[in-house]
Amino acid sequence: MDEEIELRHLRYFLAVAETLHFSKAAQLLGIAQPPLSQQIRRLEQLLGHRLFDRTTRGVKLTLAGHLLAERAHSTIEKVQDDLAQVRRLGRGEEGTLTVGFSGSVMFTDLPAAIERYRRRYPKVELRLRELSTSAQIAALLNGTLDLGFLRDADPTEGILITTLFEERYVAVLPEEHRLAGKRSLRVRDLRQEPFVLFARRMGPLAFDRTIACCEKNGFRPNIVQDAPQWPTLVRLVAAGLGVSLAPACVASVAIPGAVYSEIHAACGTTVDLGIKVGSATTLATNFMEIARQHLAK
Repeated sequence: MDEEIELRHLRYFLAVAETLHFSKAAQLLGIAQPPLSQQIRRLEQLLGHRLFDRTTRGVKLTLAGHLLAERAHSTIEKVQDDLAQVRRLGRGEEGTLTVGFSGSVMFTDLPAAIERYRRRYPKVELRLRELSTSAQIAALLNGTLDLGFLRDADPTEGILITTLFEERYVAVLPEEHRLAGKRSLRVRDLRQEPFVLFARRMGPLAFDRTIACCEKNGFRPNIVQDAPQWPTLVRLVAAGLGVSLAPACVASVAIPGAVYSEIHAACGTTVDLGIKVGSATTLATNFMEIARQHLAK
C-alpha cells in the first residue's frame, strides 16, 4: 500500500509535526482542520502505525512519527531539488551542449558569443569541437554535434542550414611579394601566381567558391600546396610557397612574413549555422539566439 502515499500526505504530516497543533498546521497549509485531520489519519492507516499521540493536553510525535519527520524532510528536499533541476534543464540552464566550428569562424565574433553564453548559462557544460565543414556535417547527422558553425555549408538533406553573414575575400601574400605593397587588388592580379589552398574534401563548397571566383576573373588557380587549417596556410604563404584567397576574418591572424590585401570582387564566402532537422533543444536554441545577435549582419 506504500504506493498510495503521496507527497501531500508528507507535507501535511510535516506541518503538524513542526507545530504540534492541528489548527495552526491547517492555517499554515491554507486548508480547514477537518480535512487535515482526515489526511493524517489516512497516512497513519497506510503506514499501519500511529504518528501522533493525541491527548487533551496536546499532540506529541510517536517514535514512528519522529522517524518519519526526519525522513520526510529529506524526501521533500530531494523532490524539490529534482524538480528545480528539471526546470533548469527545461530552460536550458543545465546540461551539455556540443558545438562545432570551422577554424576560420573562430576569427569572427563567435568567441564573443561563446563568452556571453557561458556567462548567462554557467552551469551548462559547453564542449567546443574544431572540425572542417564536411566533418561537422557528418557529426551533425550522427548526433555527436548539437550544432555547427560552418564555412560555406553545402545543402544537405536532414540538416537545416542558415546563412549568418556573407564575407568578402582578402589576398594573402608573402611579405616580399611584388604585390604586397598594394592595399587592394583585383583577383586577376593573381592569375600567374602559385596558390596555397585547403583541400576540397574539407569543405567542397568553400573550395568551389574560391575556384569559381578565380574563374570569373579569367583563370583557374595553379594550386601547388593544400593546408588543413588557416594558420598553417598563412604560414606556408609567409614561407613563399604561393598566395591565397581567404575569408576577410583570416586577416586577424598576424604571422610574420605574411600580409593581406583587400580584394575587389563580386564573390565571397559565407558563415552558416547548421543543426540537424528536428533536434533543436532549448540548450541549442539559447546558444543560437546569442550567436545570431553577435554574428548575423
